[in-house]
Amino acid sequence: MRATLITGATGFIGSHVTRALLARGDDVVATVRPSSDTRELERLGVTTRVADIRDRDAIRKAMRGVSKLFHVAGNSDPTASRPCCFAIDVEGTRIVLEEALKAGVEQVVLTSSIAAIGPAAPDTVADENTPWDAAKYRIPFVDAKHEVELTARRMLARGLPIVIVNPGRVLGPGDPGPSSTAFVRRFLRREIPAYVDGTINIVGVEDVARGHLLADERGVHGERYILGNRNFTISRLMADLGRLSGVEPPQLKLPLPLALTLASAGVQAPRRGIPSPMSVRLTSLRWAYSSEKAKRDLRWATSPHEDCLEATIAYYRSIEQDSLAPPGSRQPAALRIAGGLLRAVRLG
Repeated sequence: MRATLITGATGFIGSHVTRALLARGDDVVATVRPSSDTRELERLGVTTRVADIRDRDAIRKAMRGVSKLFHVAGNSDPTASRPCCFAIDVEGTRIVLEEALKAGVEQVVLTSSIAAIGPAAPDTVADENTPWDAAKYRIPFVDAKHEVELTARRMLARGLPIVIVNPGRVLGPGDPGPSSTAFVRRFLRREIPAYVDGTINIVGVEDVARGHLLADERGVHGERYILGNRNFTISRLMADLGRLSGVEPPQLKLPLPLALTLASAGVQAPRRGIPSPMSVRLTSLRWAYSSEKAKRDLRWATSPHEDCLEATIAYYRSIEQDSLAPPGSRQPAALRIAGGLLRAVRLG
């Protein structure tokens, strides 16, 4: 049996996809960087091949004897610089896919992102056919994810069979970064003093891993499939995190112009808890999506939307007990007062 190669196997999504592939019975081979922690892969019996995705020679060697490729590796920091985003995502993906084509790989599942589709228009949800209109925001992470899919389509035209999956904001246990679960950790540490409202699509990591395998088994080459679950406003998400964790959510919801002004000031005089202007802008957009295509065509199903919130909270409580706020904790008095005053002004 020829092998299934996975990149990004030590990352959050990749580690769960790796376990799902092993459970399916695949002979799994994983690329790892020289600095990667491979202890879990070794425990699982996964063969590893040292190869950074930007190292063409190493990737070429890693492709030997491979029939299927799950390309999960990529940048997971939405605030990363443009050179970083494009070097890892675009250039790295181009090298991996070109070498997969040369090696005669028979099937590729490419992990993209809802960012590649762009945010939805007001009062709508986006889907796989939503026209690209996000270049105007000039967000490197978003632009790079879009360019990755353009690269994939060029490789598809050259004969590489590719199926694309677009996960939402992935939550659940086992994030080694932390990467996409970082905001839950910050919430539990009471490191979010204020927020702006927007919309975010949340999905569990086990559901996403299962969606990858279904894309391999049932996906159509050249198609993309959104893997998402519940669309939350940030206000509702904060409230649910507070209810499930017992930690009082931040009381201060800022108007976007004020939040951007404060974030810009924070760049000049960095202070703990103040996000970057790019992070504020990202949060304020409408990342709302429909996953009906994946449910219909792949027969993919999602868990109850609260499961991944509860699992993420439980995971961080299990590994960082002393650094997290205990249930019953309230926000600092000054922020509670400021939040009350701002609400009074806006309602007055």
